[in-house]
Amino acid sequence: MTYRPKSEFMSVMMTRGFLADCTDYQGLDDALSNGVVPAYIGFDATATSLHVGSLIQIMMLRWLQKTGHKPITLMGGGTTKVGDPSFRADERPLLTEEKINENIAGIKKVFAAYMTYDDTPNGALMLNNAEWLDNLNYLSFLRDIGRHFSINRMLSFESVKSRLDREQSLSFLEFNYMILQAYDFLELNRRYGCLLQLGGSDQWGNIVNGIDLTRRVLDHEIYGMTSPLLTTSDGKKMGKSAAGAVWLDAELVSPYEFWQFWRNTTDADTGKFLKLYTELPVDECERLGALEGSDINAAKIILANEVTAMLHGAEAAVAAEATAREVFEKGGIGDDLPTLSLTADELGDGMSIVQIIVKSGLAGSGKEAKRLISENGAKLNDEALTDAGMMVTAEMLAAPIKLSAGKKRHALVQLD
Repeated sequence: MTYRPKSEFMSVMMTRGFLADCTDYQGLDDALSNGVVPAYIGFDATATSLHVGSLIQIMMLRWLQKTGHKPITLMGGGTTKVGDPSFRADERPLLTEEKINENIAGIKKVFAAYMTYDDTPNGALMLNNAEWLDNLNYLSFLRDIGRHFSINRMLSFESVKSRLDREQSLSFLEFNYMILQAYDFLELNRRYGCLLQLGGSDQWGNIVNGIDLTRRVLDHEIYGMTSPLLTTSDGKKMGKSAAGAVWLDAELVSPYEFWQFWRNTTDADTGKFLKLYTELPVDECERLGALEGSDINAAKIILANEVTAMLHGAEAAVAAEATAREVFEKGGIGDDLPTLSLTADELGDGMSIVQIIVKSGLAGSGKEAKRLISENGAKLNDEALTDAGMMVTAEMLAAPIKLSAGKKRHALVQLD
């Protein structure tokens, strides 16, 4: 792409690696250069927290605000009741309204770390699409909105086509999702002057639908921009670790575990992640990413510190680095490690080491924990664990014990 942007936001998106595609580079760039552009990303409330996989979108909204524009975080209180079928093999489980509201409350906490919500011209807005979706009249909606959608065109979108090509069921409920998302963009433009929808490249079809609908109904010019769908250099989906999803909520993934996730970045991803997930100058990101051998570890520590400080605060980043140094360089226990606290009732006469490894999050299943032990990858207080049948008793937990999986993942186990 050789387009040379005039606006600061578009320039940041292109130079830092956020931009996969845009519906109209020139038109959007002109709008960004001529005044405050409100832009939104929708987040469906399928869990109590977002995870690292959503961080690229959150950073896009953060940069939008930093460059003088207005971010809108749209909670999918309405669309979550349907479930986004994009590139999924099966239908999402339907959640109750109570569960959706509980998830929204959890997700909202994260955004305050990245954006400023206030009444200034570029102050962020937090909205919920249940506001306009919950009370739609079905017949009126079909007549006013449904008539603008071509089934032939909807079937041609890759997110739907891939499901049908595999002969996997796509319910009528799910098929409506793209209409509702398009309607969101129309309503945000009508109510709040929103000119831009941002999202991952898997949302391209849904974004184009919203632009087309808004042009047909309101005759307004609006835009879409997508970010690449990130995988790590070893092909893993961004936001997943060996222990599961890397949540942005400190109650689900501790600041130390979060810091450690970034510290464990592969050499090949370090420069790219510095550009996407920190605000360090691009030149500095490229310099750090080009380091080799043991020097690249210093760049990974900078990455971990920057990303952790932005989400959890500078003190949490400093504490996490200090714990890592204590654990790795001095062989100590460290006072900020993820901790599994067992009650005397839970422990009973003893609990198997395999069960404890799983409970501590160092393995996803008993099978994985046993394999870890058999391959000499598990340690107890820095000594190799060899007996998968070992029982941990209350006497053994008179003082906290340190469990390790490989060289980089550790947890404390203690008796409450």
